[in-house]
Amino acid sequence: MKNNTFFIIKTIPVWKAILYALLSLIASTITVAMLLPSIYYYEQQYSALDFIASILFSLMGKSILVLLFVLILCFYLFLFYRMEKKRYISTEFNRMIREVELIANGYFDYKIEERAEAGLDELAAHINNVVIQAQKAIEEERRSEQIKNDLVTNVAHDLRSPLTSIIGYLNLINEDEYRDEVELRGYIQIVYAKVERLHHLINDLFEYTYVQNKETLISDQFINIEEMINQLVVQHRIQMQEAGMQMRTFITTDSPVIVGDGNKIARVFENLIQNAMRYGKEGKYIDLIVSDSRQTVEVEVKNYGKAIPSVDLPYIFERFYRVEKSRSEYTGGSGLGLAIAKSIVKLHGGEIEAKSSMGKTSFVVTLLKKP
Repeated sequence: MKNNTFFIIKTIPVWKAILYALLSLIASTITVAMLLPSIYYYEQQYSALDFIASILFSLMGKSILVLLFVLILCFYLFLFYRMEKKRYISTEFNRMIREVELIANGYFDYKIEERAEAGLDELAAHINNVVIQAQKAIEEERRSEQIKNDLVTNVAHDLRSPLTSIIGYLNLINEDEYRDEVELRGYIQIVYAKVERLHHLINDLFEYTYVQNKETLISDQFINIEEMINQLVVQHRIQMQEAGMQMRTFITTDSPVIVGDGNKIARVFENLIQNAMRYGKEGKYIDLIVSDSRQTVEVEVKNYGKAIPSVDLPYIFERFYRVEKSRSEYTGGSGLGLAIAKSIVKLHGGEIEAKSSMGKTSFVVTLLKKP
């Protein structure tokens, strides 16, 4: 913290400081010359005052006059300092107004300098904080606009490809360009698969938009994570068999109970399991590991397939982000599953992270226990 008095004194020009010193000396001399007769007069009028004065003179001698002169000199110097301080505050305040006008005109990179005076220094700090918040708001608005543009672009891309195929095959059917009923059924199956993909994509888009809303209502239910995991294992048994994989559970807690929306939490683990099945087929196993601490329940969904490249790992929870860059419908889902999972976990006040190394990828979900 700056020494305000010393800083303000440093701003006074040398010639003005000398002038103030001379004026103070002259004023002090005149004041002492005017005070001494008055003091002598009151000594004569009041015996008590005369007694006090005689004691002081006996103890200090004429040095008391020097002390009186120094005190009066300091008083006048203080008056000049107060005048300079007032002038400094006025000057700095006017300069600060000009700086604020500069910021108001759009120069948000400009920062108001700190001032020596505590009040002005705090004001400058608060204004700079407002500017920083305004910068963050502008960046957030730009980011939101970019996200919206990217969302439109990605949706258009993912909708256009299956729609183009649907229109093409429907044109073939409409123009009777097929050899026999077998080929016709093949065309219809392709159209059905494309329509089903569109249906899943639209549902994912709706759910992603819904869970992005921070005011989304979450029902307060007691959810036993162990029971939920066991149910999900049963529900995915057929899919796991068809994929040639096996799901294993490792539960090391007796009370993994949280409060939240059971359907939404189940969707988180369903998305993680589907992701593990899609990208972890080489490893044959998916492990679901449930543990807890005093305040949280931790669920790890681990597969043993190909590792996620380190350059992709920080972005896999972003909507429409795919490690497989071709955006092929055969090598990935809608690109929204992990984004939906993260949004749901955030709505519940939890955390989700991904870890990947050679031959192993884990998604770790941490949720708060019931209070």
